[in-house]
Amino acid sequence: MKKVLFGAVIALAAVLIFRSCADEREKQSLLEENSMLIQQELKNVSKLIVTEGHFVEVYNYKDSRELFGSMLTADKKALVVVNAEATVAYDLSQIQYQVDEATKTITITNIPEPEIKINPDFEYYDVTADYFNPFGAQDYNNIKKNVSASLLKKVEASSLRSNAENRLVSELSRILVLTHSMGWTLVFDGTVVQNMEELDLFLD
Repeated sequence: MKKVLFGAVIALAAVLIFRSCADEREKQSLLEENSMLIQQELKNVSKLIVTEGHFVEVYNYKDSRELFGSMLTADKKALVVVNAEATVAYDLSQIQYQVDEATKTITITNIPEPEIKINPDFEYYDVTADYFNPFGAQDYNNIKKNVSASLLKKVEASSLRSNAENRLVSELSRILVLTHSMGWTLVFDGTVVQNMEELDLFLD
């Protein structure tokens, strides 16, 4: 009788251990599957986000050179009209992240800065110059430098950059939704991200 009872206990323990191991294997398999799904989604958003805009700049260029002290000046001037195509881009293939399966956490460690590109088309009008102060390569370089700086400020102050940021948030929100649906945690800049509003604030 004791042998039968002992055998039954052993059999029951074996079943429980088997079930426990099976459950652990299922949990580990599900964990790895979720991890792969999240990483695949990160790859899916790893694309180039580009927002385009058109800008116009009218620039008056003037330069004077004194002759014989301040008695006489040699002047030159030009009216420059610039049409520029500008883009703000995020290369999301540069996103860096870490996956911790033990704590079910995705930590975004780096999001690339936006790349601003400006392609200006210069048209020169009313170009006049004195014999003693002619137009030269340096004048055209100064014009391009000043216009480019002005255009960059316009792009920074425009809705172009904010539109690009909105598209960035939209892409990253897919990761947020997926992690939450699987019971995972998304961390950015050392802080747990709970919703899209917080994600938007972190990216500002």
